Amino acid sequence: MIKTPHNKLHSLLGRPRGSALLFALIFGSVAFTIIVLGVSGYAMMESRASNRVYERDLAFHIAEAGISYYRWHLAHNHNDYTDGTNQPGPYIHEYKDKDGNTIGYYSLSIDPPLVGSTVATIRSTGWTVVQPQTRRTIQVRIGSPALTNYAFLENADMSFSFTTVVHGEVYSNGSIRFDATTDSWVKAHVDIWGSGGPKSFWVEGVPVIDFYSISGDLKDIMDIADEAGEGGHLLSSGNEGWHIVFHGSQYDLYRVTARDCYKGAGRWKGKHSSRYWDGDTYCYDIKTQTQVSLNNPLPASGVIFSEDDTWVDGVIDGRVTLGVGKIPVQGDYKNIYINGNLTYVQKSSDDVIGLMAQGDIIVPYEVPTNLEINAAALSQFGKIYTPYYNENENPNALKNSLTFFGSQISYSGGGWKYCTSSETCWGHYDSGFLNTNHSYDGNLKYYPPPGFPVGQTYELVSWEELQGN
Repeated sequence: MIKTPHNKLHSLLGRPRGSALLFALIFGSVAFTIIVLGVSGYAMMESRASNRVYERDLAFHIAEAGISYYRWHLAHNHNDYTDGTNQPGPYIHEYKDKDGNTIGYYSLSIDPPLVGSTVATIRSTGWTVVQPQTRRTIQVRIGSPALTNYAFLENADMSFSFTTVVHGEVYSNGSIRFDATTDSWVKAHVDIWGSGGPKSFWVEGVPVIDFYSISGDLKDIMDIADEAGEGGHLLSSGNEGWHIVFHGSQYDLYRVTARDCYKGAGRWKGKHSSRYWDGDTYCYDIKTQTQVSLNNPLPASGVIFSEDDTWVDGVIDGRVTLGVGKIPVQGDYKNIYINGNLTYVQKSSDDVIGLMAQGDIIVPYEVPTNLEINAAALSQFGKIYTPYYNENENPNALKNSLTFFGSQISYSGGGWKYCTSSETCWGHYDSGFLNTNHSYDGNLKYYPPPGFPVGQTYELVSWEELQGN
């Protein structure tokens, strides 16, 4: 049989399936290769991304470990802000796994507290050996709370009337009768009772605070004044005491030469020329004084120490502590008398005055009917109060209001109002301040007056991760 060209063409066209299979195999192989490479590439990319995330998370945990380490360090070396080196930072430490292998590092930078503050700043930057270019930084601020972290801190029993409002924590080593209104904790070592509240804020059975632990701090005030050599150490006045009047960033100094006296609890006895007062008499007010110096700048050290009874009033623009006492203690304790309004130029700012007395801190008779006191007041061995003045003998024995902004800390308690007409004092008072409002100054917790005692433990003030890595 003879094949014609037509037959050859037909023969060639008669095998299309083999060619299609060949093309399918070629393109299938290419597609499969592309898919395999794509999947492999994606898997490798995911693995690298996962590793990056892991190393980044590990760097974060290493940075946290740096913070934990230095908080531990300060717990054992309270004022060491150089990581035990006495040299400026940063301070780099290895971070090891459970087998002792170094897997990363953290670098620490520490900012010590500013003058007058207890707040330190710690920055910790962590990174891994595998991925050192990826770094995480954490910054925390920690501070030691001062004893001024209370509206009231008392070593004695306390009583609050129904005409009293308290903004801030109350703490007593004894019992508390609470008929007042508050917006914070009321804590007592023994028990709490009364008609005030909210009662949900009452906490009984709290630990005792050791008041003797703060008895030596007044010597620190004296030492600071002596070392500064700025005339901030006042010796005995040679008379009744000193009177300091603050006006802004300066103060005037007077020598008190005579006192006014007013009658307290008691009664008249005898007749005619033999008549006499049988009872208490309080000589706590200034009768006469002489000028010593004017416009003295507040000491750069921030402290004034007086070895004699001292009266104080005025307006403060700055930071200062007035310490009053004898070192070592000799005879009767020396007292501080707040004989007028004592205020800040601006509340809740850097203005603060600390009043620290070995003896009592007293508000005498001759004060405004609406008195305002801005201060952190601490009586080491006495009380903070106004005396009971006999209403029959003293027409201004009962005043309208006392507004106290700050903190009151005392060994023997205190008192701001008195009654004799009824056992419970409901509805009538005879002496003191009818309405009392006590507000805690939040700045005092980590920014106490110069020389005031602070705790030995650090609390976390703030935490943040710094961006940039």
